[in-house]
Amino acid sequence: MPLRDVVGHRSLLELLARTVARDTLPPTLLFAGPEGVGKRKVAIALAQAINCQTPVTRPASLKATGDELELDACGSCPSCQRIGRGVHGDILVVEPGETGVIKIEQAREIVGRASYRPFEGRTRVVIFDEADTLVRQAQNALLKTLEEPPPASVFVLVSSRPDALLPTVRSRCPRLRFGRLSAAEVAELLVQDHGYAETDARAAAANADGSPGRALWLQSGDLARAREGASRSLQGAATTADPKRRLEYAKDLVVKKDVAATEREALALRLRAMTSLLRDVGLVNSRADHAAIANADLGSDLTRLAADYDGDRVLRAFSAVDRALGALTARNASPKIVADWLMLQL
Repeated sequence: MPLRDVVGHRSLLELLARTVARDTLPPTLLFAGPEGVGKRKVAIALAQAINCQTPVTRPASLKATGDELELDACGSCPSCQRIGRGVHGDILVVEPGETGVIKIEQAREIVGRASYRPFEGRTRVVIFDEADTLVRQAQNALLKTLEEPPPASVFVLVSSRPDALLPTVRSRCPRLRFGRLSAAEVAELLVQDHGYAETDARAAAANADGSPGRALWLQSGDLARAREGASRSLQGAATTADPKRRLEYAKDLVVKKDVAATEREALALRLRAMTSLLRDVGLVNSRADHAAIANADLGSDLTRLAADYDGDRVLRAFSAVDRALGALTARNASPKIVADWLMLQL
C-alpha cells in the first residue's frame, strides 16, 4: 500500500515522503503511538517508497496546494508488489514469536544480515514490530547497529509502549508520534479496506477509540450488546433518582457477555459505547447534520435520551464517563466500584 492510500496521519506521511524525496530520511526511526492506528502499515508503505522502481513524484504545479505527496511508491512495480506480499528479500519484519517477545537470537540474526549490501533493493528496511517486546539483551545487541547503521539500511522500530524501550535505544531513534484517528477516518478505513457497510463502520468506529485495530477486534455482537447495555444504563439513570434503583442499572455495565476476556475490558467497551451515545445525544439536541451521528441505527434510543439529557446534563454525564474510564484503565479501579460510582453521577 503506497503512503497516499494510508488513512489518517497526513502530516507524518508528508514528512516521510519529503525526506525520502530529498534523501534526508534518518537511518533509524521510532514510530510511537496508540495500538492499532496503522504504524506498521506506514512502515511498510515507507519501505515501498524507498525501494519503488518507478516512484511517483508530485508535479511542480501542485507544490503549493499539498494535495499530493512529494514522492510516493507506484504500488504496482515488481518491488512494490513483493514488499506488499511480504516476500521482498531486503524488507525484514521482526515480530514477537510464540513466547510474546523478540529474543536476542532474532536481534543478532538481523545485525548479521544488515552487515551485507542489499540483495534486490536500493535500501534494506528492517522493521521491528512491537519493538517494546525486545528483551533487554536483544536491545543491547542492537545498540551499536542503531548508533552506526550500515550503509543502505533503515531501521524502523514500531511500538505502542515506547517507554518500555531502553533509554539508550530511544536516544538513537528519532521519534515520530502517531495519534489516534478520527471516528470518520476509522470508518473510512473499515469501508475501504475491510468491506464494512457504512452504518456498521460508523458504529464500530464510534467505539474504537481512534484505533482501526480495535474496531476490527470488536465483533458486531459484542458491539451491539455494549451499546444496548450503555443505552439501558443511561435511560435508567434518567428515569429515577433513587440510588438503589440506579445501582441495579449498573449491572447492565459490568455483565460479562463479550469477547472481551475480562470484566474490566467488558466494562471499558460499554463505557466507550456510552461516550459515543452521549456525543450523539448532544448532536441531536443541537440539531446537527444527521450524517455526523455515529449511532444512527439507534435513532429511537437517541431521541428518548435527548429528551432527558439536555445540554448541561450531557456535558456532566460525558465528563463522568470520561473520569470513570480513566479510573478503570489508568488507575486499575474495581470495575464494580467504577460502574456503581458512575450510575450515581449520571
